[in-house]
Amino acid sequence: MSAENEVRKASEQFYAAINRMANGDAGSLSDIWSHGTAVTAMHPIAGRQVGWDKVRESFQQVAQIASEGRIKLDDQIIQVTGDLAYELGVERGQATFAGQQVTLDHRVTNIYRREAGNWKVVHHHTDVSPAMLDVLKRLQAKT
Repeated sequence: MSAENEVRKASEQFYAAINRMANGDAGSLSDIWSHGTAVTAMHPIAGRQVGWDKVRESFQQVAQIASEGRIKLDDQIIQVTGDLAYELGVERGQATFAGQQVTLDHRVTNIYRREAGNWKVVHHHTDVSPAMLDVLKRLQAKT
């Protein structure tokens, strides 16, 4: 299998895990992410998480309020150089966050690194989502 196809397979695993997270279960993200201190995420609710512990925690927090999610990656482009690869695309779908349905349509960049023969996510970055920020504001107003 070519390196590009291996990354495509890792991407499919990543988005399967993202869909499980969007339905309340972030556990399987651990299988596709690198667990290093230098991994990073920049989610649609803004902010930046550095290190696997912070990245995992951010996905778990979303899973706690997420349900009925369906997210897919469109317009995928993959480039591989040695043991690093990046993927560009558009995440599209919908999910319910804290009881409010949100439509998702953001550009995304994912970076993968080959570790012990397997491709792992080391960075995930999406556009900021005004709809998701609105849900977050409403949740914060209730507390």
